[in-house]
Amino acid sequence: MRPMSLATAFRRISGLTGISRILGFLRDVSFAVFLGAGPAADAFLVALKLPNMFRRLTAEGALANAFVPSFADLRSSDSHASAMRLAGEVQTTLMFALLTLVVMAEWHMRAIVGVLAPGFVDTPDRIEAAVDLARVTFPYLPMISLVAFWAALANAHDRFSAAALMPVIFNICLIAGALALPFWGVADARAMPLALALLFAGSIQLMVMATVLARAGIMPRWHMPSMVPAARRMWRRFVTASAGAVAMQINLLVDLVLASLLGVGAISWLYYADRIVQLPLGVIGIALGTALLPRLSAQFRENDMQPARQTLSDAIWFAAFLALPACIALMMIGPKIISGLFRYGAFSMSDALASGMALSIYAIGLPGHLLVKILQPAFYAAHRPALVLAVSVAMVALNIILSVSLMPVYGHLGLALATSVSGLFAALALFLLAVRSGYIGMLPSSGLIRIVAACIAMAISLAAIDSLLPPVASWLEMGALVGGGSAVFLAATLMLRAIPPQLVRG
Repeated sequence: MRPMSLATAFRRISGLTGISRILGFLRDVSFAVFLGAGPAADAFLVALKLPNMFRRLTAEGALANAFVPSFADLRSSDSHASAMRLAGEVQTTLMFALLTLVVMAEWHMRAIVGVLAPGFVDTPDRIEAAVDLARVTFPYLPMISLVAFWAALANAHDRFSAAALMPVIFNICLIAGALALPFWGVADARAMPLALALLFAGSIQLMVMATVLARAGIMPRWHMPSMVPAARRMWRRFVTASAGAVAMQINLLVDLVLASLLGVGAISWLYYADRIVQLPLGVIGIALGTALLPRLSAQFRENDMQPARQTLSDAIWFAAFLALPACIALMMIGPKIISGLFRYGAFSMSDALASGMALSIYAIGLPGHLLVKILQPAFYAAHRPALVLAVSVAMVALNIILSVSLMPVYGHLGLALATSVSGLFAALALFLLAVRSGYIGMLPSSGLIRIVAACIAMAISLAAIDSLLPPVASWLEMGALVGGGSAVFLAATLMLRAIPPQLVRG
């Protein structure tokens, strides 16, 4: 079967990812309306971060980055049956480890929450609510980890749509849980419907993904782990990749711990700002990264660097075309975006301003985080995860130093700035390493200049429209800003012929 082009894979993944992000926005609006930025919201967001942090250390991040290249190598050098046996062994090991972790975590949940959110410890109601919610949400970890591992297996067979559908299911279930909040009568567990909806989402995701793999004939069987050479190589790569993933999660953990010390609302302000930044990061960065890993793995395995360099250069051009205008817009009109989207119900004007300022600062680091998502698959495909680990550790160290230094002066905005600066540092380091390793070919400088020119035209139009609006925007005024800026950017790109041709032809 002829592999699909990068542009085709990107469009397929980003389309479903875009739908998921729209549903994610509706989910966050429902959170803001019914929970606001108060104690119940902070408690649930801490409980939600627990399984998500561990998930990124297991199947979705480190294990997928180690498994997909190993699976591709074994399928090419041996047979598809041998590769599927490796998948079965990994699946068995993953589930045994995660179920053991869940049992241990449930037993020690109070201590875990106390470490993640030390600012809750002195307030009995906040710590009790967070612990109760975390005990319900944590069993989601083995569910979503198995789903993410199966998704990686599907991606290795160029079946991207099913994996991209999983966040859609997640968001629909969480929206349903949020709609149940007004009918939940227990005040101390106000966010419990959301925690229960999370478990329901995991069950649906498992059933859908299992059906997809079974119909495609690629459902792995359960095999006892062995220490054959292919398995040993895969687990060695996993250890290195997981260390890098741990470093990335420490960034999130540092923000969570420090934000909990800033008082009620800080965790929620950063959460809502981060959710908006995740829209372009998910639609562009994660979609490209997902499409790149199996494609680059095949190209590196054939030891022909020219196609790999072209693939990575195309991905950077795609990202620049889509991400630069998003970055500039979020920096310029962050408070108005948050105000227009979330200033309803329990989410006050002061909450909107605090979160909007954080969004503008997070946007500074958006190009860096996108470039990291694009460059990391090249090093994993080349079986060089140690370089990613080294950059990740340096990024974490920088983030911690900046967070601790900036938070006393700038509060939650200091945490956002530290995240942005450390992301830009990681992107620059990986880019220089990729150039030195010969992974990146010539970038189309004239095309990038045209994209920048279109962004300048958009920025001028945004400034002009913004000057006519009040400091805090309604959804209609926010729509006028976003729509006007988007129209100018699109017109400028058409006039300047700045659209990457590969994105059109696919």
